[in-house]
Order: sequence, then structure tokens, then C-alpha cells
Amino acid sequence: MITPAEVAQCRWLEPGGTAAAQVICAFLQEIGIALRIEPVEGDMFLPGIDVHQGAVRIDPARDAHPGDLLHEAGHLAVVEAERRTAASAFEVEPGEEMTAIAWSVAAAKHCGLPLEVVFHPAGYRGGSQALLEAFAGPMGPGVPLLSAWGMSAEPSRAAEWGREPFPAMTRWLR
Repeated sequence: MITPAEVAQCRWLEPGGTAAAQVICAFLQEIGIALRIEPVEGDMFLPGIDVHQGAVRIDPARDAHPGDLLHEAGHLAVVEAERRTAASAFEVEPGEEMTAIAWSVAAAKHCGLPLEVVFHPAGYRGGSQALLEAFAGPMGPGVPLLSAWGMSAEPSRAAEWGREPFPAMTRWLR
């Protein structure tokens, strides 16, 4: 289990900084997403954060955006358990990418964090503002798959299913 003090020793960027990283790491461990803090040789897909051997890995010597923790954890959360346990920087299908984005929105809201922590200016290849706008309403890309996989409920189906609508989650792991 990674402690808040260990998280604080990493190099967190704004928006969110260390405080957001601590909240996110506690949440991820609570729902069963493995985390590791360790030096990483070579390139990483995102600055300071990647997925390796079924865990979100943080390089404490590299600058990292705390919201990227949620995005990478979202990739682990929306794949089947058998893929999750051994996943390392895997290729995701477009549907899984969109669903990981929606998952990260639900997780940020659950953690009480503004969406700007997830959709920071350096992320999403310049598309952060478009994603903020897409999730300003009750839906967004990826929500239909979260609903189809029984992880959340589309707003139009929530009452029929007796569930709270997205961003509420029925379960955090597929």
C-alpha cells in the first residue's frame, strides 16, 4: 500500500498537484487498482506515469500530472480482469480509450476533483478543452460502453434500471 507521504515525494504538476495525487492514489487503492512508485528506465507513454504488469506505475523522479493517474487507471478498470492483471502499456481499442476517459471523469467527480485535473492543458494531444465541453452535460464519449458493461447507467436508462445516472458508478472494475 502506497502511503500519502510516499505520494508526496513524487513530482506532481498543477492542476491538482500533490493534494490531488494523494486523493487519487487513495481512491485507486481502495477500489483495487494496483499502484507502484519506482524509477523507470527509458520512455514512458505519459510523463511520469504508465501501466506496467497490471499496475499504474509512477516514476518519482519525473514530473507528472495527477489526472493522468485516473486516465491510466481507467484503462485498467475498463478491460476484462484477465487482461488487467498482466497489462503493460497495451494497445487499446478506440471504444476502450473513450470508456477510460469517461471512467476518469466519473472517478474525478467521485473524488471531488475538478475535471481540469484530468483534462489538463498538456493532455489529450491538445483536446482537453473539447473533452471538458463534451463532459459538461450528463453524457460524454464512452458513457454508453460503461453502461453496456454494467459499470454505470446512461442518463436516459438510469431510472428504468433503478440506478443513479453517470457519473455515478455501479462498479469501478469491469
